[in-house]
Amino acid sequence: MGKRLLVVGVCVVLICVFFLPGCGKKEATEKVEKAINVRIQPAQKMAFRPFVDAIGTLNPDEEVTISSEIGGILRSIRVDEGTEVSRGMTLAMISDTDYRLEVKRAEAALRQAEATLANTRLEYQRKEALYRDELVTKQQFDDVSTRLALTAAEMEKARAILSLAGEKLSKTGIYSPLNGVIKEKKISAGDYVKDGTPLFEIIRIDPLKLNFTVNERDMGNIKVGQDVSFKIDAIPDRVFTGRVSIVYPNLEEKTRTLRVEAMVPNRHRLLKPGLFVKVTVYTGDPKDIVLVPLTSIRYEEAKTSLFVVEGDRAREKEVKIGRKYEELLEIVEGLKEKEMVVVVGQNNLAEGVKVNVAR
Repeated sequence: MGKRLLVVGVCVVLICVFFLPGCGKKEATEKVEKAINVRIQPAQKMAFRPFVDAIGTLNPDEEVTISSEIGGILRSIRVDEGTEVSRGMTLAMISDTDYRLEVKRAEAALRQAEATLANTRLEYQRKEALYRDELVTKQQFDDVSTRLALTAAEMEKARAILSLAGEKLSKTGIYSPLNGVIKEKKISAGDYVKDGTPLFEIIRIDPLKLNFTVNERDMGNIKVGQDVSFKIDAIPDRVFTGRVSIVYPNLEEKTRTLRVEAMVPNRHRLLKPGLFVKVTVYTGDPKDIVLVPLTSIRYEEAKTSLFVVEGDRAREKEVKIGRKYEELLEIVEGLKEKEMVVVVGQNNLAEGVKVNVAR
């Protein structure tokens, strides 16, 4: 009986030796928590000016069509497409031979009318003296008075004809009404043109108009005098600037957008009408905002969140985002400056999990 109890005791001891240590290891293994590797970056506060983005088009400040005001043959053309012109510069000449002859004829007619008037005035003065002395009848005096009035009217008519002839002669020269550039030349030397024939299109490109629209939600932020900036692909390292000059009073009916116009200096002619540009309108003074990398943000249905590291744990924070600043995103609510934001590995995280911050 004693031997049997001894054998049972030995078996129990052996079982404990072989199996209980394994059970202890299994429980210890289950208690070890795996840490997820992440990289972090502190949320930073920077000063930025609030802005509104839009797509716009550059247009000439002014565009005019120059037409002939008289008929005739184009004797010469002194400009071509792309020629820069100044106000008063001669663009073309219409043959003036016939118009010079008209002026000479009108001058001769005026001289004759002046001579006739002078003679009639002398006759009137003689008849007036005789009429006072009752040496001529009233009818005779009335006749000379009438002739004096008629010859005076003829002289005024001759003056008007001369003035008109001179005006036509002056219109044989075609002149630019503004400083600008020839956009289109519609005629050639030797062509016959009529009164009203379009000859040139001229555009003024300094300054240029920048026309764009903004969304209904941004219209309250746009005001005359605000600064605008933009770049063009041809000169990517240059920032061009302008200023809002017109905010139209009504929204576009179809698009529900607000039309805006800005004036952009173009002294060096680097900008061309017709260019599409991405416009930034600065709507206020610089202010401090909290920024995080774009890649740190998680989007889940209606929720926007990110992870921060507190100690060795990941904490999910729901945030309200603002505007994008290149590769950074504004955080309006839910995050403070210098909080450690997970920028790599956040897709593997959940609330409260252990993390290992990579150095």
